[in-house]
Amino acid sequence: MGFASWRPWLFLLEPERAHALGLRLLCGLNAMPKTRAHIWPPQAVDPRLAQELWGLHFAHPIGLAAGFDKEGEALISLASMGFAFLELGTVTLRPQVGNPRPRVFRYPQQRAVINRLGFPSRGATAIAASLAALPSLPVPLGINIGKNRETPLAAAVADYRALIRQLGPFADYFSINVSSPNTPDLRRLQHPLNLRPLLQELREERQKLQRQPPLLLKIAPDLAPSEVAALAALAQEPEPLLDGFIATNTTLSRPADWTAPHENGGLSGEPLKVRANRIIAQLYQASGGRLPIIGVGGVFTAEDALAKIEAGASLVQLYTALIYEGPGLVRRITTQLPELLLARGVEKIDALVGTRAAQWAATPV
Repeated sequence: MGFASWRPWLFLLEPERAHALGLRLLCGLNAMPKTRAHIWPPQAVDPRLAQELWGLHFAHPIGLAAGFDKEGEALISLASMGFAFLELGTVTLRPQVGNPRPRVFRYPQQRAVINRLGFPSRGATAIAASLAALPSLPVPLGINIGKNRETPLAAAVADYRALIRQLGPFADYFSINVSSPNTPDLRRLQHPLNLRPLLQELREERQKLQRQPPLLLKIAPDLAPSEVAALAALAQEPEPLLDGFIATNTTLSRPADWTAPHENGGLSGEPLKVRANRIIAQLYQASGGRLPIIGVGGVFTAEDALAKIEAGASLVQLYTALIYEGPGLVRRITTQLPELLLARGVEKIDALVGTRAAQWAATPV
């Protein structure tokens, strides 16, 4: 039975419970290589989809966004599923339970999810111990980090520094989360007056690591063009404070035609697609394409993924689409992307990065 057969039964469960069940199944497959190979046979990836970024090899542009595997429990199975890179988290320095339940809401007609999880996390020490016990992964691993809820903004830098110190040995890149809408005041860290000293200290902390993973800033989709330009200015400096961007997090806005029951929290999925593409394009233009961007938000098809690349992203992440399309989605997208390259008359996927940035930057949302 395929995922389409199981989905109605899974959707009878409360969303967070269904997610936990799926994650437990993937965790069980971690120790079952033959079963994993039967479910997801090894598959050759078209070399035209490959890129080298930050000294890392990405076999194709499709990765897993943070939030799906917050604790890094199912990384082996997720790599077998076909992702070219994985991002765990958000990890906080100290353990915290997050916001009260219910805190995840599905909207099948809109192909969307609203969450207000609030960074539930076992904490950096527990995550580091789990990662230390893992065998080497076949794909790059990003670690998304955020401050604890009770940490005041003035002390947030200490949380982020400690997270980099503890998790640095396991990260191929860090995603600096200053844009979740579910931690009070967190988005204030996106303001340049707060962000610049934070990033300066994080670069200093990274210098102490034997390996020095790139630092990527994960930004909100609800920024004005002037705010995007201010963040992009960080890439224009003689010594940029960042190595790249992840655009975007979930949105606090709702579409004009939104008729579903209202819940507070960040909206992801199909309704985020255009808003995220616009931010990606504005960021690409304002930064002159100097730093790679990972595009996130509303990726359900190969065309969706390519739209983000044409807007200015080098890589693409997905999460919400897995809830509605199932684990076969990754391979469907990577199988279809080469055909789209052929239709556009290009040899390699990186030739399309930013080619429609001007169009997407001006697209109304």
